[in-house]
Amino acid sequence: MNYVKINFLGGIISPGDLLEILELLDHLYIRYVSFGLRQQLIIPVEEEFIPALEAGLERKGIPYEVNSEVYPNIVSSYPAEDIFIQGTWLSEGVYRDILDGIDFSPQLKINISDSNQSFTPLLTGNINWVASVNEAHFWHLFIRFPKTNVVYPWTELVHTQDVASFSKSLESLLLSDLPAFYDQENASGVELMSRMNLKPYILRRAQESAKLPDFNLPYYEGLNRYNNRYWLGIYRREEKFAVAFLQEACQLCLATKVGQMGSTPWKSLIIKGIEEADKGAWNLLLEKHQINMRHAANELNFQVEDHSPEGLALKQFLVKHLNEEDTRSFGLSIGIKTRKKSEVFGGIVVRRRPVLWGLFHVYDILCANDFNPNQRTGSLYGSGLPKFILGEQLRRAILSFYKFRSSKMKVSTVPEIVQEETKLSLCQCPACLTIYNPAYGDESQQVSAGTLFEDLPADYVCEMCEAPKLTFVSIS
Repeated sequence: MNYVKINFLGGIISPGDLLEILELLDHLYIRYVSFGLRQQLIIPVEEEFIPALEAGLERKGIPYEVNSEVYPNIVSSYPAEDIFIQGTWLSEGVYRDILDGIDFSPQLKINISDSNQSFTPLLTGNINWVASVNEAHFWHLFIRFPKTNVVYPWTELVHTQDVASFSKSLESLLLSDLPAFYDQENASGVELMSRMNLKPYILRRAQESAKLPDFNLPYYEGLNRYNNRYWLGIYRREEKFAVAFLQEACQLCLATKVGQMGSTPWKSLIIKGIEEADKGAWNLLLEKHQINMRHAANELNFQVEDHSPEGLALKQFLVKHLNEEDTRSFGLSIGIKTRKKSEVFGGIVVRRRPVLWGLFHVYDILCANDFNPNQRTGSLYGSGLPKFILGEQLRRAILSFYKFRSSKMKVSTVPEIVQEETKLSLCQCPACLTIYNPAYGDESQQVSAGTLFEDLPADYVCEMCEAPKLTFVSIS
């Protein structure tokens, strides 16, 4: 199947712009689209419809690519802002200032990330900007050299107003015919930066190295309350979004003054800023198009390459095994890799490789350092595995992740938690009988373990049926 790719910079999508594209697809009888790992729109299209689609996009002035990735999309953590990221200086306006300042079509991958999150990958680009924690409007720079696994953290911070132009100059340098100072494992960041003309930029010496967060994947689907509004996260098991559904979603956004959508690196969609009065309309739309919610974390934390039916089938095979074994995988990212020149975001990566001239395949299981997908591969858990034992080996690798997490916890905190648990009162939702246990908190709503029921925010709702906090009753 051929495909057309459209970049929405930073994963920020205007409902009006998307609706124009969807109406064009509807006229061409294209029924499904998907979103890619780099937050781009991917349109599968039969070859005979490509000329008409190209003509329509060109009439509307929409840049696109056909069956190619010459211009990778710019990834940003903006879709997570306000809902998974709070209390940082990096606001919507800052993201927009940077993206509006990019006056070229990057050929290298650029990531723009808040350091206070792990929902979007920090270092999967070639030019990776990570917001400074302590110095507002300054950014750490991590360079991952093309065609290598070498990451160079630069020692200077760059001001927000210079991120766009600095990226342009740095890309030009990396793509030029300079000596191969970044060839394979001999890449030299010092040599590269010595060739940059730094005079035009506002720079500051970093007082300390950037602290990359531990990975923690929030539950990113469902209709959820935040502040005084709601956000809607939509995940599709087959990675297919019906054009008809998206058309109506765009129309509802426009009718209720929701100004933007966000595509995520998990190939899902996030819509923020839904008012309480409009919640019912969104629920009716989800019901009309049979959009399922509340998938298991075993599904949500997988990442599969774009345009990879083999990878998607392998994911479903592994998810089935994990579900049958009732295996927990919360807090872990699992990547599926079926091609050599592809990249997925995973603390554990399952890699398929051919043997016997491609007649058969075997599988490797690789673990990143500390199981953090922003780190390099740290160990090879299993090599040359046949498919029939792959699911069980993956389950054991996941158990090793939790063993690693336990080893990092201070032993002294364990008796305190056990002792405290006997004193904490339990509260139950009368509608669906879900119990809130303070010892565990509520992962789905980012409530940490140890939070007493009376300390929950007033707008807390039951994680299963969304009954309000005030209806809960004490049962112990």
